[in-house]
Amino acid sequence: MADNTNRGVFSLNGVTGMLIATVLLLLILAGLTVWGIGVQQHSATNPYDSSVITCNLDNVKMDSSDNTSFSFKDANNTGVAK
Repeated sequence: MADNTNRGVFSLNGVTGMLIATVLLLLILAGLTVWGIGVQQHSATNPYDSSVITCNLDNVKMDSSDNTSFSFKDANNTGVAK
């Protein structure tokens, strides 16, 4: 029977691999958190104007490109919210 002599605590399969995976997951968590905070700040400063879509829906057709005029728009009315 062959002995496994290629073992090590600090090999990529040991503590080092675990630390790399942990740091990578923490970096992903930090990135998603910063991105989420940015999205919340943008949404807080640029709310949508719901009166555009709820004011008059009589002219909305089932499948028409003209329906973009009834979609949500930014509060400063520069265009459709992204």
